[in-house]
Amino acid sequence: MRCWIMHVDMDAFYASVEQRDHPEYKGRPVIVGGLSLRGVVATASYEARRYGVHSAMSMAKARELCPEGIFLRPRFYHYRAISEQIHRIMERYSPYIEPLSLDEAFLDVTGAGAQFASPYAMARQFKDDVLAATGLVVSVGVAPNKFLAKLASDIRKPDGLVIVPHGKEAAMIAPLPVRRLWGVGKRTAQALEKAGFHTIGDIAALKDERPLLSICGSMGRRMYEMAQGIDHRPVEYNREIQSVGNEETYETDLVDEARIDLEWRYFAHYVAERLRRKRLRGHTVAIKVRYANFSTVTRQTRLDHATDSENVLYRVSRMLYNRLNNTMPVRLLGVTVSGLEKAVVQPSLFEEDRAEEKLATTLDELTKKYGTEVVMKGALWQRSVACRKDGKSDERDDTF
Repeated sequence: MRCWIMHVDMDAFYASVEQRDHPEYKGRPVIVGGLSLRGVVATASYEARRYGVHSAMSMAKARELCPEGIFLRPRFYHYRAISEQIHRIMERYSPYIEPLSLDEAFLDVTGAGAQFASPYAMARQFKDDVLAATGLVVSVGVAPNKFLAKLASDIRKPDGLVIVPHGKEAAMIAPLPVRRLWGVGKRTAQALEKAGFHTIGDIAALKDERPLLSICGSMGRRMYEMAQGIDHRPVEYNREIQSVGNEETYETDLVDEARIDLEWRYFAHYVAERLRRKRLRGHTVAIKVRYANFSTVTRQTRLDHATDSENVLYRVSRMLYNRLNNTMPVRLLGVTVSGLEKAVVQPSLFEEDRAEEKLATTLDELTKKYGTEVVMKGALWQRSVACRKDGKSDERDDTF
């Protein structure tokens, strides 16, 4: 049976959601990200990209390039809810799904095409299903492997649909520039072009990978195979999460101990909530502190018992920070939990712990249904007020 991999990529996801929810933004440059001076662009609409704005750019630079843009704070809970809706649609097509982010995933659809006339018909139906359910467009690539599927979904963005047929892999990608190969960045592309390799076809024409080894080292063999349209990586549908954490860079360096304490409570709350949402607990708690002079320190400790408790994460994070005896302004803070294991439902013997577990479960349910700002603990409300005074969103991205 021929292998078929589908790559799904929502086009300018956060910005597209905002344009959908606010029709007056349609056709206008929308930039979503941190609005502070130290903020970073998370997503830019295609209208904004025409001005040179792109993700990971500083918000200050984005404002300079696109002064008439619509600049918005991200609404991650909202985006996650839509992402989960799209994921449920994916499950109709395959149980073998490798999520890459809220807006991107690989699906192994080998065998799933039996109910469709062709891979194109399957991809077309998937796009129609997503549009009908969410009002959003998605770019889809279907190919014999992950590299080609990802490449195919990128070729005709936005709202793209490209199929790479079996037997046509190398021919279809031959005219593309070498920078389109997986893992080839700006410097590697320049080195390849200097050596006379301008297109993927130039690399595919080699007898073997040896000329690439002096340019790309051990990556040379992988690059040679990809130029032939070969990629043996499977869809990792059961890939385990290694860690869960959050970190924040602050608009103004933190010096007030009370405010720093609110940050540790904030991280403890949201990291614990994410652990519970993933039904995970962790043994190792680590903190990250970056000072105003950009020096960075990390500290961690291993717990005897895995936890998803907000109170435990707060106490441990606070203890690790106190041991630093810090007297310098703080630019960045973060908390990460690793050494993860599946959470086992086991009621605590202690009334205080049972009360905390019940409160956490209730807050999780309310947050999932209504968002982050309907119900929150007093310390988180205080932090929210402080963030708004700083001109910074108190929402956070969910990254592992």
